[in-house]
Amino acid sequence: MTATSGLLARGARNPGSQGALRHLNQERLVEFLLANGPSTQAELARGTGLSTATVSNIVRDMAAKGVVSTSPVTSSGRRALLVQLADTGDIAVGADFGRRHVRIVLSTLGYQVLAEEELALPLGYDVPSALAEASALLDRMLAEGGHDRESVLAVGVGIPGPIDRRTGTVLQGAILPEWVGVNLRDLENAFRFPVVIDNDANLGALAEVTWGANRGARNIIFVKIGSGIGAGLILNGQPYYGYLGVTGELGHTPVVDQGVICRCGNRGCLETVASTSVMLESLSRSTHGPASTSDLLRRGRDRDPAALRVIGDAGAAIGQAIGNIANVINPELVIIGGPLVGLGEALLEPIRRGLQHNAIPIVAATTNICVSSLDERAESLGAAALVIQNALAGLE
Repeated sequence: MTATSGLLARGARNPGSQGALRHLNQERLVEFLLANGPSTQAELARGTGLSTATVSNIVRDMAAKGVVSTSPVTSSGRRALLVQLADTGDIAVGADFGRRHVRIVLSTLGYQVLAEEELALPLGYDVPSALAEASALLDRMLAEGGHDRESVLAVGVGIPGPIDRRTGTVLQGAILPEWVGVNLRDLENAFRFPVVIDNDANLGALAEVTWGANRGARNIIFVKIGSGIGAGLILNGQPYYGYLGVTGELGHTPVVDQGVICRCGNRGCLETVASTSVMLESLSRSTHGPASTSDLLRRGRDRDPAALRVIGDAGAAIGQAIGNIANVINPELVIIGGPLVGLGEALLEPIRRGLQHNAIPIVAATTNICVSSLDERAESLGAAALVIQNALAGLE
């Protein structure tokens, strides 16, 4: 029996007894905590449909047994009790691969980060070599933390590209073409652990509703703005993957009639006018030399006119694309992630303007737009959350 399945003993002897009902209610709370992360007792009651009194009694009993731990917090201006799963010794690993980095996170099932490190990778890196480096980094992190390999449940891997969920294979269209054709078996051979895989924007969305300040939001669009522009969707509290898993390709939404040809083969896609690469190219014309992301951030925060124009044009186009999606799914929240979150309102204001011009008034008025609360950590934390949620299989 794994530590995960041992959180609660399964299968009551008498399924009609009060003890059996209490046991089933305990399982509901454990499953909710695995899926949603640390939650207040009020959130547990809303999420499971149990009464607040029932939740309070069960939490008290599980805390006494060491299944959960509790701590006082303030929620909506009121004192509350935060509940999280106790440390069972199981470890979830999240690994996020970007254009020039891999970030690895080790987490408990209670969503507590044990270790976190980032390793720089060269632009256009060789994928097998990068996987070998990431595997060595993970081995070192486990050894330094005194963790046995047997304690690792799985490694969640985030990749910036569409993934065929039927086969776990990275498809054509990835912002990093080196990854195209890489599949689940390749990753498992490299890490020597079970692996779960997902698109980085999907993982960013998952992180926001489990780790972030927006924990518990049920209908969100997470938009990652980088060299590509992708969106992760949470609908009715669940990640949305569509038929194949190819969802949220916001960067390939046409926004300019007769625009330039995109790498996807279409014309006038959002990525051709609003990716960080295009923004930096535009900004470079005003500096008579190459501009970096740090230049764009600095000049945007300093209210430099050229930078604000570049950011404003890109933001309005992004808002236009978001507005088209918002009219279809009516999100409560749009969260902007990626390397430009430090721009804050300089980026959010034109995105809001683009949304207002393209969404119907009631949707635009009720859709909140904010930057990620997790910065560059979102995708790796989302990868760890994916592993934690897959731990539910151990309880079924």
